[in-house]
Amino acid sequence: MRREISVLVPTPAYSRLSGPLTYESEVDVPPGSLVRVPLGKRDTLGLVWPANAPSSTHPASNHALKAIHSVLHGIPPLSTHWLKLIEFAAGYYQRSTGEFAMACLPPSLRDLTMLQWERKLARRQPATPASQPTLQLPPLTPEQTQVLASLAQHPGPFLLHGNTGSGKTEVYLRRAAMVLEETPQAQVLLLVPEINLTPQLEARVRQRFAHLGDTAIVAMHSAMTPAQRLNSWLAAHLGTARIVLGTRLAVLASMPQLQLIVVDEEHDPSYKQQEGARYSARDLAVYRGQLEGAQVLLGSATPSLESWHHSREAVSGQAAPRYQRLSMPSRVGDSALPVLRRVDMNNQPRKTLISAPLLSAMRERLGRQEQVLVLLNRRGYAPVLHCGACGWKSECPHCSAFRVFHKGDRTLRCHHCSLTQAVPRACPACGNQDIAVLGHGTEKVEEVLAEMLADVKRSDGSPLRVARIDADSTRLKGELVKQLAQVHDGEVDVLVGTQMVAKGHDFRRVSLVAALNPDGALFSADFRAPERLFALLLQAAGRAGRDAQLGAAQACEMWVQTFHPTHPVFEFLKRHDFAGFAAQQLQERKQAGLPPFSFQALLRAEARSQAAAQDFLNAAKALGEARLPAQVTGLFVYPAVPMSMQRVANVERAQMLVESHSRKHLQQFLTAWQENLQALRAQHKAVLRWAIDVDPLAI
Repeated sequence: MRREISVLVPTPAYSRLSGPLTYESEVDVPPGSLVRVPLGKRDTLGLVWPANAPSSTHPASNHALKAIHSVLHGIPPLSTHWLKLIEFAAGYYQRSTGEFAMACLPPSLRDLTMLQWERKLARRQPATPASQPTLQLPPLTPEQTQVLASLAQHPGPFLLHGNTGSGKTEVYLRRAAMVLEETPQAQVLLLVPEINLTPQLEARVRQRFAHLGDTAIVAMHSAMTPAQRLNSWLAAHLGTARIVLGTRLAVLASMPQLQLIVVDEEHDPSYKQQEGARYSARDLAVYRGQLEGAQVLLGSATPSLESWHHSREAVSGQAAPRYQRLSMPSRVGDSALPVLRRVDMNNQPRKTLISAPLLSAMRERLGRQEQVLVLLNRRGYAPVLHCGACGWKSECPHCSAFRVFHKGDRTLRCHHCSLTQAVPRACPACGNQDIAVLGHGTEKVEEVLAEMLADVKRSDGSPLRVARIDADSTRLKGELVKQLAQVHDGEVDVLVGTQMVAKGHDFRRVSLVAALNPDGALFSADFRAPERLFALLLQAAGRAGRDAQLGAAQACEMWVQTFHPTHPVFEFLKRHDFAGFAAQQLQERKQAGLPPFSFQALLRAEARSQAAAQDFLNAAKALGEARLPAQVTGLFVYPAVPMSMQRVANVERAQMLVESHSRKHLQQFLTAWQENLQALRAQHKAVLRWAIDVDPLAI
């Protein structure tokens, strides 16, 4: 007897096959099972979907059904909770359920044939627990003890606001150990924002939980090979992985026994996917915790203003806060927070890169064999090449950006479309051979500091080592881990880097951090720019003084070179007053009706001309407003405008903001709008692609 089953396949939202398709099967196949099905002329992976789900479709009576090809045996069906998570995420972020579900599965799982799959299962080794080692755990501070007691007594979710160096990671590990001891099959998910933070934390996790065995701890991030990602996913899905450590994609991993989710550095923008399904891993972690009854712990020294607002104190007559706030204001070992020193660059000679007071402070620290960290969030040698005779600049012919001068290989490189060309010997416009650089990047800072500090020697008489860590210096596989190890081992005296080195790293010998040219974000059109700048600087400051013995000799320092030393951001930074900064920013956002006091979505369009992109968006605006339900009030659709980076790789980009005081009304509007947009695309042939970004982080 043949049975009808609903199957999700990887079809985009704008296609006519965006919902589950109906196939025939000779056997019962439970929801959550993975199957191979025919789709057009190809064979593809599908996910059996509950027949009574809201997104399920039913075939017409005269439609000839195709039969599934095979079922992936040896792998249990994905849980009901996981299916609900996918359905919610796809609906909320306005994507096809099939497209979203298939993107959550390992790529090699989608591509394996049945024969390859059977061979893969045959090669899997059973988990072998290791012997229980004797570990000398660090003593807990009173604040850590109090936080762990709260975690044990209340379900959460929690926001842990702990200063840099306060021991948040130790709290994560202790809480994970408690959960794993209480329930034999429990699983723990540890999320980190970026890949470069994973090796350091993974080594610490493996050391702490070595008794569980190597196979009980797996990593998940985009730098892994397809085979590694498949092995980690299978271990998590089959329950052999007790701890999963990963970046944002790990929040969608199948973990049937999930009981604890930790989101470290929860404020980090890296948790928001910027391509395809633009989901927020932090927000999905909170939803998943509620769905599966797992405890959720968000941690940061600089929480996002949304999370800070959601953990506010309960006020009579207002909605109850969503999170319970826990605080750890003190550093482990009584080490002091760094002292902020500001250099007014208005009083320095023109074009000064490293001011005299900062250079003197560096020399003093280096003379005591301490390390210095210099932060400049701009890679390359100089952002622009310039001809003083005719005004030519190194603009990218394909993007609304300048090509950056990289001195190491004498190239001009666009960081948006990757166009790379040799540096011209003379100005391409007028032939002038005197071409100068404008501005400075990490390459130039590295070079200048090496020259300025050439006379300073290490204790053994050898010259100082100035090193640089950015996206250019760590392109080769394993290079980042190698360079970070050199810093930890004391082989590097001055480290120059971008935001890659400003967060999450435990540099024990750094006693001075310097931030160069942070003023660009002070007057940005993006209302989130001050929040990001404050978080970056406070996180960077937290790299200094993490060893209490350094602070005992002399207070560690954070130096900021700025043309606006009295700006409120620096005043709050001087006092390490995140609460005051957050209160001031939230008051401004409340007055302006910005998130978290409103809800936003962006409709973006790409075309070969800016006019074509904006025509599509404005037509969508007219259709959306005409069909806006009468009961939906307080929703605004703003006119289309070019994106801040208007052209990338000869593609013009425009966007349109939709804003509402009600999340429910915004979702109702976006869902109804989808059909209009799909139909409108057929009328605007010049539009290459369009996408909806719900809860955008950059406007």
